[in-house]
This record gives sequence, structure tokens and C-alpha cells, in this order.
Amino acid sequence: MAHIEFLDETLRDGQQSLWGMRMQAGMALPVTPLLDRTGFRVIDLTGSSMFEVMVRVCREDPWAGLDLLVQSMPRTPIRGGMRSNASVTFGVTPDALMDAWMRQLNRHGCRSFWIYDVLFNIDKMHRLAKVAKEFGSEVAGSIMFALSPVHTDAYYADKADRISASPDIDTILLYDTAGVLEKERMKTLIPAIKANCRGKPIEFHSNNILGQSAKAYLDAVELGVSILHTASRPMANGPSVPSTEIMAHNLELLGHTHNLDTKLLAPVAEHFEKVGKAAGFLVNQHNEYDVLAIRHQVPGGMTGTLKAQLERHGMSHRLEEVFRETAVVRQELGYPGMATPFSQLVGIQAVLNIVTGKRYETVPDEVIQYAAGHYGDTVAPIDANVRDKILSAPSAKKVLSNPPEQPTIEELRKRYGTDDDDELILRALVPQTDIEKMRAAGPVKTSYPLLSSPELDQVARLMKMAKSPVVQLKMAGLSMALSK
Repeated sequence: MAHIEFLDETLRDGQQSLWGMRMQAGMALPVTPLLDRTGFRVIDLTGSSMFEVMVRVCREDPWAGLDLLVQSMPRTPIRGGMRSNASVTFGVTPDALMDAWMRQLNRHGCRSFWIYDVLFNIDKMHRLAKVAKEFGSEVAGSIMFALSPVHTDAYYADKADRISASPDIDTILLYDTAGVLEKERMKTLIPAIKANCRGKPIEFHSNNILGQSAKAYLDAVELGVSILHTASRPMANGPSVPSTEIMAHNLELLGHTHNLDTKLLAPVAEHFEKVGKAAGFLVNQHNEYDVLAIRHQVPGGMTGTLKAQLERHGMSHRLEEVFRETAVVRQELGYPGMATPFSQLVGIQAVLNIVTGKRYETVPDEVIQYAAGHYGDTVAPIDANVRDKILSAPSAKKVLSNPPEQPTIEELRKRYGTDDDDELILRALVPQTDIEKMRAAGPVKTSYPLLSSPELDQVARLMKMAKSPVVQLKMAGLSMALSK
């Protein structure tokens, strides 16, 4: 039997997958002390995409919110995540800005990091890990899993060997964004990775898109995985990871041990269910097994983006067609792993192919950058005809003549007009007008109004039952009339 550690994803992947990264600090603060006492090895919390959403959508200062959340969880290491070569948009970010982003997250209290690169620019992963070690932080080097003819066990064993070679990498994170790993594949994959990771612990993260990730976790434990990524039940499953509740239960039944105080799980779940319902966000999701999902491997969070894009064009009914096209585009582009930014690039290109009716007639600049090698070497060669179409796009000449630049941190501070690296990162991430609107909205709120109560719940039930267009409710001190 094994001792299994849990990494909490409620505040990061759970809310990213279900809430579109719109969890404000006040939505979580009432229960983060409970999460902190539960016994998680690490609590995953933040990344650059969430910073952008906080500023542009929620009008909340992400640095101030991060400080409040970190201070509320002093017992547990807090994790930040980053792609090795980008913190801003879907393009490529200068190394100096990436290093500054890593240092600022550490200065704000993050002490654990997962670093990934779908095309495995491992030298950049190692450089960022070294920066994290300036602060004594733990680093997980990520292996982003994808199903394709070229993503073999030997391919991943090589990546595990090269990533774990750095003394600054503490764990290896096997990350299955599409939730497609099954026992038959894991029986050869995990031993191949384990043999090459120099004895470093293996973490496993699998988004439960096919409804099979909880079983995959148990199979992975049998094969030597010792750290599982889970989320509080309302924030789990569907496109998110399996719930902490079911995995603790399953592991106990199988004789494994863990450090969780399971009595603290229920109040956390109750809180997030109430907040999610009050905010109109998804909770308590479950997916059915869909073979098409194996083919396109679109992550859960990207599904919402594709739906929104089709809705803007009045084509919501063509979502399955887009998924089928996504599978084809992914193959033509050399099977990139379906994680940021490539899930977005492949998905957006598929939408454009469907909406215009002419494949690759419209090509985003980022797809041109990918074909030009700005993100790194592709896993497999891009289809020659498709590559010719991409590099013949109207904006291709301009993109090709402007490869990613590498300014110094001093040049970046001068460009953005600030010596404050917190401010520098915000200005690089979003337009100044959005920062001004965020600041005009006032300080971070430390609570969230739960628009629910036993009385309001009763009124909602009455409204559903009533056949008349008006319902009148009278009680001591209250008279209310509601119309449909």
C-alpha cells in the first residue's frame, strides 16, 4: 500500500475549467483557512491568464487578491503556474519578463511552481526553475500528455530524462489535459517516465472530460504515482479534475493512506456550491464518455471559448463540426499537445475554417508564428500543403520579419514606464485602460454576497410551482409581489 499526497486544484484548475477563471478573492477567502488546515501537500492558486481575467473582466487587482489569499493559507505551500516562454497573450514573451514574473510570484508568497512547455523548450523550463530556486521554491517539471502517433513512450521517457536532469526540478508532473489516459497506456508510459526521472516523485493531473480520470488516478497509484491533483466536489469533474472527496474515499477503501482531514471537506464544498450558484457559474459537473473528445482532445476550458466564438457568428449548432475540424487541424499542424497556447490556436483555426467555409483562408498571426518555429520545434512536421497556405497568408511576411525579441529587463521597464515589476507585469499583460478601470473599481472585496437563503429558496420553489403570472408573499414584516 502507498502513502498518497493530494494537491488541491479548487482555486486554480477547478475554477479555470468551470468558472472561466472568474473566481475573485472574496469568493474563496471565507474557506481558504479550512483548505489550509486540510493537509494538502500544495494548494495551486494562480497563473497569468487568471491575472488577465481579474483585471479585464472582474476589475480586481490580482496582486492584492493574491496577497490576501496567500496570507490566509500560511501552512500550505502555494503554487503558481507558467508556460516556459509566455506570460502574456498566446505569443512569445521575452525571457527577461518571464524571469520577472517568476520572481514577483515568489515575492508575493508562492513557493511551489509547475512549469510547462507543450513543445518542450526544456532549456527555458530549467532557466525558470533556477530563478524559483533563488527563493527556495519547489518546482514541478511538466510532461504535457497527448495522444498521437508521435507521442510515444520513448518520446516521453526522453522528456522525463531531460527535464529531471536539472537539480532545480523537484517533481515530474504528468499532465493529461484531455483526460484520455487509460490503464493500458499507463502500464507502459508511467514505468518509462519513472525509469528516467531520477527517483523524483511523480504528480498526476487528469481533467475528467471523459469521466474516467478517477479510475486513471487509482491505476496511476498502482504504477508508482504518489501525488494526485483534485478539487472540492462542486469545483471538480466535468472539464475539471476528480474530486478530493471521492479520491480520499477510494484510496482509503484500497488500503492507501493520506494526510487529509476529511472532516474539513464538506464545509468547503458547501461554500463553493453556494458561491457558484449565486454567481451563475457551473458546479457539480459530470461528463459522459465521448469518443470525439479523444480525437480532438480540446481541454474543458477551451470548449466554452469555441462555443462563444460560434455564437458570435450565429453558428452554435455547428459545435460538433468544429470539434471534428479541430481533430483534423491538429493532425495537419503536427499534433501539438492540446494545452495553452496550442489548444487555442488549433481551436480558433478550426472555427475560422468552418465559419469562412474555406480552410486556412484566414490564418491568425499566432498560427503563422507556430509554423515559423517561433514557439519551438513542432512534434511532427506540419502538412506541407497546409504549411504553404499558412505562410502565404496576407500577414505572413510581416510576422516572419518580426521574430520574438529579447529585450533586457531594463529595456522593458523603460518601455512600459515603470520600475515596479508588479506594475510592469500588469502593463505587459493588459492595456492601460483596463488597469485604470480596475483601480477605479476600488479595493479587493473580501467576501461575496451569497444571493441565497432558506426564504429565497422557498420563493424560487413557489415561482416554479405557481401557474399564475404573479405570486404574492406575505409574512410578519414582509410583503412581496413577484411577477414572471
